[in-house]
Amino acid sequence: MKVIVIGLGSMGKRRIRLMSEHKDVEIFGIDSQESRCAEVKEKFNVVCFNSIDEACSAHDIEASLVCTSPLSHAAIIKDCLEHNLHVFTEINLVQDGYDENIALAKAKDKILFLSSTFLYRKENQSIIEKVHEAQCPLNYIYHVGQYLPDWHPWESYNNYFIGNPRTNGCREIMAIDLPWLVTAFGEVEDFKVMKSKNTGLNVAYDDNYLIMFKHKSGAKGVFAVDVVARKPYRHIDVYGERLQLSWNGTADSLYEYDIEGKRDNYITLSDASEHIEGYAAFISENPYREEINAYLRQIREENFTSSWDFERDKAILQLIDKIEA
Repeated sequence: MKVIVIGLGSMGKRRIRLMSEHKDVEIFGIDSQESRCAEVKEKFNVVCFNSIDEACSAHDIEASLVCTSPLSHAAIIKDCLEHNLHVFTEINLVQDGYDENIALAKAKDKILFLSSTFLYRKENQSIIEKVHEAQCPLNYIYHVGQYLPDWHPWESYNNYFIGNPRTNGCREIMAIDLPWLVTAFGEVEDFKVMKSKNTGLNVAYDDNYLIMFKHKSGAKGVFAVDVVARKPYRHIDVYGERLQLSWNGTADSLYEYDIEGKRDNYITLSDASEHIEGYAAFISENPYREEINAYLRQIREENFTSSWDFERDKAILQLIDKIEA
């Protein structure tokens, strides 16, 4: 299978590295920056082109990965579909082109695969499973935060999409975490929000949110989202009469409270966590790998469906719009 990776920044390079583990896949790159093309050619021996059309004219390309900034996704996805390519896209953060591209993918009979990395984490999958098995009313308190300049220490936060109000850092956190939260606790029925700007960061948006959710399942949650916390933070407590869980965002920090024994029991997961230097400790490579595997499997297996899709994501983005309003 021949695949093009569009956008060769940090995420594009990550996807190339993970995709190259599949020996039956030949990878090509597309990026307007010559320095990025030179880097991936040197590191991964990947040939680069200037456009999707040029790549497809030179090779029988079957699939694509869209790893550019979110506001560019809609046009690139459409271009890929018009070239009869299956599409994997990073999170979009905005609804631009959703209806048109969903319809086009169906007309072309092509896969439209949307990244939702936390649905592929073993820890999140374990929480979802235990929540579904609990059979009792549940509450949760979840805090995700990291100081915005520390997200990509190698570049200014004003130089990529998290500095833009439409695709801001808090919005990205919500778009990353809400899919697995609603998968675990059910569709959001109601919410209340408090938000403000607590930093001197050069951003034109609120940098912290305290959100209370009521889910249709009866579960309730507090979701604290911020780009303020100087120490990277990802922690959730789930509690009810028959279940209590806690997780600090890393592979070695998921615990279930033994109600009879009155002690925390560590939940052992089936795979070790792989970490890339430069990212916060709670960023694991394994779910990114599992997403790639799922994308390739969905292309090859007619009856395989992915954990997330554009239709469900559209509802999440509409919810985030209301939270931000």
